[in-house]
Amino acid sequence: MEELWMISEFEKIAALNPDRIIKLLKKDKELFWEIIVSAYLDRKISLGKAAELFGVTREELIKEFHKRGIPIRKLSKEDAMAEVEALECL
Repeated sequence: MEELWMISEFEKIAALNPDRIIKLLKKDKELFWEIIVSAYLDRKISLGKAAELFGVTREELIKEFHKRGIPIRKLSKEDAMAEVEALECL
């Protein structure tokens, strides 16, 4: 993989201009899906945050996760707090 340097440059640009990178990532629906699911599975975001990013309800995302065989995490204290924060933003 000769082009690994591109990833480090991408990260650098993302740090300087995150909004531009997020717009770019949202254009590639499959890549955006993979990033959000990966972040959810790595416990970086809650189910509610993932749903918010996808523009769906928690219940809709749970159904989609079940269809795709993606495990639903049990709600931790941190997840519950993140869910409350997400609801307060509405």
